[in-house]
Amino acid sequence: MTVLKYILFIGLFSTGVLGSVEGIRWLPCQLVEEFFHRNSEGHLETSFHHRDVFLQFGKTGDLPEFPEAVTFLVTVHAGSKMDMRHYADGDPGDLRCEIRRYSTAGIQVLWKGPEAQEDDVWFTCALQHSQGLFSITTFLRHRPATPPNPQDDINKWSPIGERETLSTTAVMLVLTRSPAVTSALMRDPTLHCQFAVDHKQPDLTVEWRLQKHSERKKLYSFSSRSGTSEGRGVSVRGLSNGNASLLLPPTTTASEGIYICSIYVPPLYGSQDISLQILESPRVSLNVGPTLQLSEGESQKVVCDAEGYYPLDVQMEWLRQHQSQRLPEILKTVLFSSHRHHPGGTYSLSAFFFLQPTARDSGYTYTCRTSHASLRTPIRKSFTLLVTESASWTDIICGVGMFAFVGIMIYILLVMLRYLHRAKKESKRKPY
Repeated sequence: MTVLKYILFIGLFSTGVLGSVEGIRWLPCQLVEEFFHRNSEGHLETSFHHRDVFLQFGKTGDLPEFPEAVTFLVTVHAGSKMDMRHYADGDPGDLRCEIRRYSTAGIQVLWKGPEAQEDDVWFTCALQHSQGLFSITTFLRHRPATPPNPQDDINKWSPIGERETLSTTAVMLVLTRSPAVTSALMRDPTLHCQFAVDHKQPDLTVEWRLQKHSERKKLYSFSSRSGTSEGRGVSVRGLSNGNASLLLPPTTTASEGIYICSIYVPPLYGSQDISLQILESPRVSLNVGPTLQLSEGESQKVVCDAEGYYPLDVQMEWLRQHQSQRLPEILKTVLFSSHRHHPGGTYSLSAFFFLQPTARDSGYTYTCRTSHASLRTPIRKSFTLLVTESASWTDIICGVGMFAFVGIMIYILLVMLRYLHRAKKESKRKPY
């Protein structure tokens, strides 16, 4: 455990707010600074410097909780929609905090929020939950003691002292409660995106794009300046309340990708990336019933089919187990078909083997076990083998001999009965 994490745990425990994000007064953060310089060949290169800092919530003029470290003091008001803590859930120990400087890329537009000035500088604070519950990006406005030169926005950042406290104000945030979404086929999931701005009727542009294989496709756009929108899936009425969530049409395998929700209020541009993964479970079946009865030496092809799954990766294996065994054994003679790709984008695979059992194989249970990313536990399909013994040549000869013996005895009996019948008739004909 690092020193900062230890301090965080002790601090949260002592304040009695462990497990509550909204009540915390501070968080440990990483300040990631970019520095630009030219190499020996004259090309511009970027280097990153990571520093341990603290994010503190309070009022202007509050003293830092940890004066020996850099502190970003975020001024908040009770019930303010700009308080990032209102949107964070879970245990504070699961939060990941990162602060970066933000460049307006030369856009000289005065922020319309209260008390904004032309010489303000910007930072972004990203809060993410380690288990993927949410992702929040908040824009912090800071007024430096020495106004910066607008021409130095990118190449020459104003240095931050080792124990400096920077008083900031949260002016805009963009968040999602669905950073990673999984969906089955033919579903219509909603990708959550929400934003808040510190002033009314902002000059707002909202866009949704789908990124696949380094290509971006626009799905939706809205401009408050023109009042028009293109595309479907976002409620214009919801945008007035900060809800920019996207309702997708019924999903196909082509729906997979990174969906980017972007909010632009000049000069600030915020976005959230949401990954959508399609998971379709396989349908597993056997070509035999729960009980398979074979004669000793008889051959049978046993097939396990897994159909209609996505994505491609699937694991299939055949197991064999007797009631007297504690653990099953894996069959080594299993063969596999090639993956079959269906028009809807799903796949199928068959795992099969040939049975030519002996009497000792009777009573074994054979199980096809199928694993896939869409399954929490593998699918198991089983059957029990019953083997009847086949007749030997000795048994056949004995059977034939017995049949012949019985036939002969019946023939002799019939002859005797016929002889007795004739004798009786002849005795009746003789005179006394």
